[in-house]
Amino acid sequence: MGRLENKIALITGGARGMGASHVRRFVEEGAKVIFGDVLEEEGRVLQKELGGDCTFVPHDVTSEAGWSTIVDRATTEFGGLDILVNNAGILRFDTINDMDVASFKNLLDVNVVSQWIGLKYASRAMKQGGSIVNISSVNGLVGGAGVSAYSASKFAIRGITRSAALELAAAKIRVNSVHPGAVSTPMIGNNSVDDPIDENHIMSKLPIPRYGSTAEVSNLVLFLASDESSYCTGGEYVIDGGMTAGAGF
Repeated sequence: MGRLENKIALITGGARGMGASHVRRFVEEGAKVIFGDVLEEEGRVLQKELGGDCTFVPHDVTSEAGWSTIVDRATTEFGGLDILVNNAGILRFDTINDMDVASFKNLLDVNVVSQWIGLKYASRAMKQGGSIVNISSVNGLVGGAGVSAYSASKFAIRGITRSAALELAAAKIRVNSVHPGAVSTPMIGNNSVDDPIDENHIMSKLPIPRYGSTAEVSNLVLFLASDESSYCTGGEYVIDGGMTAGAGF
């Protein structure tokens, strides 16, 4: 029996990268999964690959109507909702002086406002309780030059997560955040976990001196989504190879 048997999960940004890894792993563990993304072609390919326990819905996470639609699809097609993984997000590298205000606001809409809307709509559909996993970043724990907007968005997710954990406790809904470090995805250039790390590369300073894999992040998300984490809420779970551990980095 899978660790998510009889669970219904909604995953955003699920067409590729970490999101697609989460979708695959959840289906493997017995969940029925509805996932969304703006990348329609890639989303439909993944749905075809995984079969009947998986449904793709084109989904713009900044749209409140889009959230209403995808949550309704989950409840009508699969009969309810137990898990939300707020995974969708974007990354831009720009200094404060070089970034325009419109780009800053757009990044906050995609990375933060979307998760807040998702919490609102998904929690209403979780009639028997549930688990919500918000994907943040190590840049939600420490800042970074050239990523002020991204870091601001990921810090904000921590506050939303903790507040939601308190508000939704009475409905037996747990809310936690996950903070990945440098993970091999299209967002950071598809660097492989097996790529040799030059001794002068910044990654060589990590206690675990390599990129993380999407499967490793999915293992943590799976734990938080499952009943195995039944005493975990309002928590921040770091998976970064030791990047934020201390001065060694």
